[in-house]
Amino acid sequence: MQEYSFTLSQALSQTVSGLPDQPGVYQYFDAKGKLLYVGKAKSLKKRVRSYFRFTPQFAPNPALSMRILKMLHEAEKLDYIIVGSEEDALILENSLIKQLGPKYNILLRDDKTYPYIYIDESEDFPRFEITRKVVKGKKITYYGPFPSGGRSLLDAIYELYRLVQKKSCLREGKACLFYQIKRCLAPCEGKVSPAEYAAIIEEVKEAIVKRKSLISKIEERMFSLAAQERYEEAARMRDISTAINELTISSTIDLANDTNLDIFAIVNGDERGVVVKLFMRGGKIISSSFSYFRQTHIYDSNEAYKQALLEFYTVDSPFVSGDILTAESFEDSEEIAATLSHRFHKKIEIRTPLRGPKARLVALAVQNANELLKQQAPESYIEQDIAHTLDLGRIPYRIETFDNSHMMGEATVGAMVVRDEGKWDKSSYRRYQLSHGDEYAQMREMLTRRIEDFPENPPPDLWILDGGAANLSLANKLLDEAGVNLDVIAIAKEKLDFKAHRAKGAAKDTIYTQNGIIEFKPADKRLHWIQLQRDEAHRFAIAYHQKKKREADKSIKIMEKKGVGEASLKKLINYFGTFEAIENASFEELSKVVNARVARAILSESI
Repeated sequence: MQEYSFTLSQALSQTVSGLPDQPGVYQYFDAKGKLLYVGKAKSLKKRVRSYFRFTPQFAPNPALSMRILKMLHEAEKLDYIIVGSEEDALILENSLIKQLGPKYNILLRDDKTYPYIYIDESEDFPRFEITRKVVKGKKITYYGPFPSGGRSLLDAIYELYRLVQKKSCLREGKACLFYQIKRCLAPCEGKVSPAEYAAIIEEVKEAIVKRKSLISKIEERMFSLAAQERYEEAARMRDISTAINELTISSTIDLANDTNLDIFAIVNGDERGVVVKLFMRGGKIISSSFSYFRQTHIYDSNEAYKQALLEFYTVDSPFVSGDILTAESFEDSEEIAATLSHRFHKKIEIRTPLRGPKARLVALAVQNANELLKQQAPESYIEQDIAHTLDLGRIPYRIETFDNSHMMGEATVGAMVVRDEGKWDKSSYRRYQLSHGDEYAQMREMLTRRIEDFPENPPPDLWILDGGAANLSLANKLLDEAGVNLDVIAIAKEKLDFKAHRAKGAAKDTIYTQNGIIEFKPADKRLHWIQLQRDEAHRFAIAYHQKKKREADKSIKIMEKKGVGEASLKKLINYFGTFEAIENASFEELSKVVNARVARAILSESI
């Protein structure tokens, strides 16, 4: 075991000696002001003092984990925030970890909300719908969650059962095409009673949970369509069947019909870890989910389970489970259970069963987690190489790259592209309509808006900026002001004949880092890795710029036809910023910039 022996800073000693005996959150920082670690405490005084021994001198407690000892070796400063309760401290801790990405806290990135199927039975002829949030009503029943396949399950229900197909159907008051093709029983014309309709609803409820009969009906429908040579419709039914079959992990473990459980298993591997979730409803596993995470070298099971549970059970998500099972007991389980009980106004327990069918359920989740880790193909070590070469604080598995685009100050836009685990995460791409004229201010505007979004969408492992030292300094200044621990590099394009040279394998682009300039050889794979992301950001920005330019050109022509001259148009753009804002402005607002005739012309419908 490595022995840590070092002197702690005087400032740290003074802060620790003056801590209050109240609940709160504490934050350790290094000499450069970078956030190292966030923790919470029922008593700040007792919790933080447990990190140290005070005789014969002030020093770290040798009983601490190697991770925390290493963190304390770097720590120069301690800040704390007092809150009203232990629950408030827990929630604030989780929020700060997610938002600021401290170096020694593990960060799970599976923060998406899962859809549920629900039905409101206060209506005479209710419909099944999809939701990700709690729906108001006294007779709401939820089914799920469905990490994938929920939409396919809903489509199958409306394909196979004669329910009200659209919300608008009952308002029409007369039978429509759905009745004619035998997809609806036309309650709008009283062709089915509420009691008869309710019987179908009960059948569907059972099919959602026990899906064998539903799969049989889908396959029967698929073969019927194929026999009629309606191959596209048959293929759609096949895809629905596949999606529903993939919803869950097969299991022979059955519990009582009223048993609802959520099962969490987290397994840490050498290069990555995995979180597996199983959802049991009515004694059957109805769906499952998994997600990978990095930072395995600083893994802490207590932190991992805390994050996994708090991120999954958000304030506005439905809670339909009875209890929560975890593969390991963890230090803060009672506190998490109390927080969730308060959040959902019902008694919730977190258990780690050691024997019986529930223990077998947990073992099934662990088995699947281990199998998922084995299935991962050997990876390229380019990210580790990049981290080592550029002296990054963490391995850059998730990267956000920024670029902006304009033409003579027109149609100024910015773009952010995201690469995660070696793949483009296009659902996370962002476009920014920018208002500033110079490129430095445009980058500042774009990065500021991204930082403001960190509470909802946590920071990645690395930012790559198109540009040089100025943009790098700008980004680090903004991140320091926000207290966010995030590595940044910038890539400046090689100029040939005053034009950017982007030929991969030939361009001698310059990389700017916190520690200075790095120049790779043109054929270096590490340079290509950075260029790949810069070029994708450039492509995405250019595409958005061209779109906005076409829209602007169209708007200019419309304004010209209305008799708005170039000088008036320039004043309007300078004042309102966009053509959309001009078009939505009132006569009074327009009159502040141009004369009454031009204002009336802009508001006129005719061209």
